[in-house]
Amino acid sequence: MANNKTLYTSPLVERNASRKMAELFGAQKKFSTWRRLWLELAKAQKKLGLDIKQTQINEMTKHLDDIDFNKAAGYEKKFRHDVVAHIHTFADAAPKAAPIIHLGATSCFVADNTDLIIMRQALQITAAKLAAVINRLAKFAKRYRALPTLAFTHYQPAQLTTVGKRAAMWCYEFVMDLQEVEYRLQTLPFRGVKGTTGTQASFLTLFNGSHNKVKRLDKMLATALGFSKTCAVTGQTYQRKIDTLVVNTLASIAQSAHKLCNDLRLLANLKEIEEPFGKSQVGSSAMAYKRNPMRAERVTALSRLVLSLATSPHMTASEQWLERTLDDSANRRVVIPEAFLAVDGILEILINVLDGLVVYPKVIAARVAAELPFMATENILMAGVKAGGNRQKLHEIIRQHSLAAAQQVKKFGKRNDLIDRLKADPAFKKVNFKKVLDPKTYVGRAPQQVDEFIKDIVAPIRRKYRRELGRRVELKV
Repeated sequence: MANNKTLYTSPLVERNASRKMAELFGAQKKFSTWRRLWLELAKAQKKLGLDIKQTQINEMTKHLDDIDFNKAAGYEKKFRHDVVAHIHTFADAAPKAAPIIHLGATSCFVADNTDLIIMRQALQITAAKLAAVINRLAKFAKRYRALPTLAFTHYQPAQLTTVGKRAAMWCYEFVMDLQEVEYRLQTLPFRGVKGTTGTQASFLTLFNGSHNKVKRLDKMLATALGFSKTCAVTGQTYQRKIDTLVVNTLASIAQSAHKLCNDLRLLANLKEIEEPFGKSQVGSSAMAYKRNPMRAERVTALSRLVLSLATSPHMTASEQWLERTLDDSANRRVVIPEAFLAVDGILEILINVLDGLVVYPKVIAARVAAELPFMATENILMAGVKAGGNRQKLHEIIRQHSLAAAQQVKKFGKRNDLIDRLKADPAFKKVNFKKVLDPKTYVGRAPQQVDEFIKDIVAPIRRKYRRELGRRVELKV
């Protein structure tokens, strides 16, 4: 018999996702939920007048979680049908209830409704972890709200911003993702009891043509499982477009994470900001000095997986013929769990990284100082004019000194000496260079933007998810 080191197992479970998320997509959760759906169906049918005994309900209730997976596997090998296999397995455990298990239902009653239940719970876990990421980024932004840093456009030096403002931009993308997750949770429907082709014909027969009872049954099941609405109409399955919307919401989270971690990797190269590095961590098996941003790299790797997975539900939904085909099943068994597991892993890593981000203010200041002379020229020009100089003449002097300083930097590898040149020029002798060269005068409203963002956007999230904000993550690897 194969041991657990012989067969392939998913790195998403072993290395990345939390146990809670992994268990959510495990066999126990799935099939015990099937049994709960069969139980709630029987309870509702009994309330609506069908001949179902309380002893049958009681027997089903006692056997919701004690699933004989070996027996179920044997039945599935015999019948080539997983739902039939588990009906028989449940019936063996609750023989008195055997005649009424799955009464009037089709396979998608348990399969589709279970998928929606599990996706809803997975989205709730995702929302909580998103809030934890947002909280940490906001704390980081607040701490460094006024620390000037060189901004980049096209990855070329641009005007200054602050470290905190940059973090607020990262944070805002996750805020938008959380809003999308919350919307999915608010609008996610229950498939309900719709029958083999969505017409509810079997239930109409069971209730002797009572449309009212069939409608009540649908609502009762949704309420029992915690849903406020059911799909308005379906074929045999719920619309696979729902999977598309959910997985694309996960892809949006992956996109935000990828952007953040790409930025961290760039900043690590500049030695401005680094992810935490363990005391015994090895950056390279060959280059002992290396401090690779391996956690950020893992996030970008997992994010690309989720972005690629997001294309599959689109294709699956578009391929569903008429009331349904079965070419969705094998695909969905892989795509939906892996998308959630990967995003869970992404958020776990981010929480861990954000708990230990390291900032190097002196390196940041040195890079600002190297580029600020060029950025300060307009302010120097204005100060020179205020001191009585001629704008056009001063502009030409600055241009010539700028070209000469740039030549020193690019051709000879020397430092930027533009300010020294301008200070030595009599045309600028009345300019207060200390004031003009204060980096804080070049960051605009960045610190205030951080404050306003935290107050207006982050604070309500903190209140709503206050119980989730302090979670800590110890990575498996």
